[in-house]
Amino acid sequence: MRGADTFTESLFTLRKLEDFIPADHPLRAIRQMVNAALVKMDALFSRMYEADIKGGRPSIAPEKLLRAMLLQVFYSVRSERQLMEQTQYNLLFRWFIGLSMDDRVWVPTVFSKNRERLIEHAAIIELFNQVLEQAEARNLLSDEHFSVDGTLIQAWAGHKSFVRKDGSEEGDGSNFKGQRRSNDTHASTTDPDARLYCKGDNASRLRYMGHALTENRHGLVVNAMVTRADGFAEREAGKVMINDVRQASDDPQAKITLGADKGYDVQEFIDDLDKLKVIPHVAQNTSGRQSAVPDEIAATAGYAISMQ
Repeated sequence: MRGADTFTESLFTLRKLEDFIPADHPLRAIRQMVNAALVKMDALFSRMYEADIKGGRPSIAPEKLLRAMLLQVFYSVRSERQLMEQTQYNLLFRWFIGLSMDDRVWVPTVFSKNRERLIEHAAIIELFNQVLEQAEARNLLSDEHFSVDGTLIQAWAGHKSFVRKDGSEEGDGSNFKGQRRSNDTHASTTDPDARLYCKGDNASRLRYMGHALTENRHGLVVNAMVTRADGFAEREAGKVMINDVRQASDDPQAKITLGADKGYDVQEFIDDLDKLKVIPHVAQNTSGRQSAVPDEIAATAGYAISMQ
């Protein structure tokens, strides 16, 4: 018998918000780790808001702000407006952030304004470090073998905003056909730090470069940074991040290896790693040139493992 197309909504429900989340959902384990980290950040949050202790309207709880920002990263939500829209009707988002079914979702501009305070006090970096400490306490991190890589991050600025620095360009920059444009002569009016950059077969777009250093035991990210996009950024960021590892090591003579792709096979980079006492497990680039990675290193079993 055909069922009727009816909709009957109960006035009350006896189910909790958590009851709607699958027991094996990956966000459950993530939320436990994040909450444990946020508890240890309580002193930082108190310092952030001590100037407002005399009065004023309560801000968005920083713990909820950070959980919402994590969701924006996990699900690639492009803007705060879209994030607030999805939080309005997504029970999973509400549960992870810590909002009940009846709680009002924040206005996007209010969310952005409160987020600036977190960035100003480096709360996001502290959250990353606290989660990293949990991984270290569980013996999930290697302190000897690492890999580095970079990726392009497209800026939100459009080509129309990329105009001549001297202001001599007529129009709004939308008609650039046949014009020669470079980062030396042009800049974005909406995102001055973005750089016109092309890598491989990709078209030239306004971009940044993201860099991540991972340990090789479980592939967990132990350091990350964002830089302007240019041909040297990957190697410069790699040196900065592996130097942080060396400085944090309890044993200054500890053997540390760094794996990387062929783009890092440059003599200057290999020499700098040698100064840091880091063994370069960099993929050899022998296409019409000689690799900067010594053959005796490339012949070792550890190097072969890093190349896998």
